Amino acid sequence: MANPDPRTALIDRLPKAELHLHIEGSLEPEMLFDLAKRNGVTIPFASATEVRAAYSFSNLQDFLDIYYQGMSVLLTEQDFFDLTWAYLVRAHTDNVRHVEIFFDPQGHTQRGVGFTTVLNGIEAALKRAESELGITYRLIMCFLRHLPEEDAFATLALAEPHLPRIHGVGLDSSELGHPPSKFERVFARARELGLHVTAHAGEEGPPDYVWEALDLLKVERIDHGNRALEDPALVARIAAEALTLTVCPLSNLRLCVIPEIALSPVRRMLDAGLKVTINSDDPAYFGGYVNDNFHAVAQALDLSPEQIAELARNSFTGSFLPPAEQAPHLAAIAEALHG
Repeated sequence: MANPDPRTALIDRLPKAELHLHIEGSLEPEMLFDLAKRNGVTIPFASATEVRAAYSFSNLQDFLDIYYQGMSVLLTEQDFFDLTWAYLVRAHTDNVRHVEIFFDPQGHTQRGVGFTTVLNGIEAALKRAESELGITYRLIMCFLRHLPEEDAFATLALAEPHLPRIHGVGLDSSELGHPPSKFERVFARARELGLHVTAHAGEEGPPDYVWEALDLLKVERIDHGNRALEDPALVARIAAEALTLTVCPLSNLRLCVIPEIALSPVRRMLDAGLKVTINSDDPAYFGGYVNDNFHAVAQALDLSPEQIAELARNSFTGSFLPPAEQAPHLAAIAEALHG
């Protein structure tokens, strides 16, 4: 029998933070069916197997069409609690110790689900995980970029009474044709309110979108950022400012951003001195949670143990945790690498 790859065990024991996770994208087909039954919601699939068969995407929009259909079963606080708790329990098995999760309130409020229904359910699960599983968290409210900026302002207004419970804002959904500049004013307002800011840029959109995210939205990190590699000046800036990139390898593969995992940009980003992290994005749809993503790139890109540990370190130093709270995790990474 061949000797097991020691990188596999290293990945499994390394503590990690996950910085790019859409909680609605962790809705596994089995839970989708359970919630549809519980809430009397009709869905256009006959079985969980049929749902999984539909998860064949040629681009981001193909995925989003099914993603928004799946949201229709989420109606009550208990639904959002169950969804979030299931993800956190699964993340705990991957030794994830801190999460910074995205949620899409506009995807729910436009269906008549109250903002506080969504927030209360998600937060209750996060607090339970902090107490019972030792997973700390930050909660990031995303604006849907295919909707007008006025809708984002309305969502921010809904959130304002609850800002002590929300740590940042993001920008997601259909990227092409919806540049970051479309949301310059609402991001300025979010920063005035003391919120952290991040945005999806350079997944399908051009390097110009990454420049806009930096210069106009003034983001603290870049979600995806693959296409930044096409612009040497942009790469130099991202490196000089030590900006974090939240890359999602299996998502990139399933959405045809890359044709094979061996063409993931992770190693090129590491070689360029960029602060890249590994994340699962929408794991129920893309076939892998955070360790699955680590294992995929470690093997396909032949990453060294030190590079794997660097990816784990980046996940904490790129988080919104203060340095004092990052320190124990960084020490645990060193122990896992050298112990």
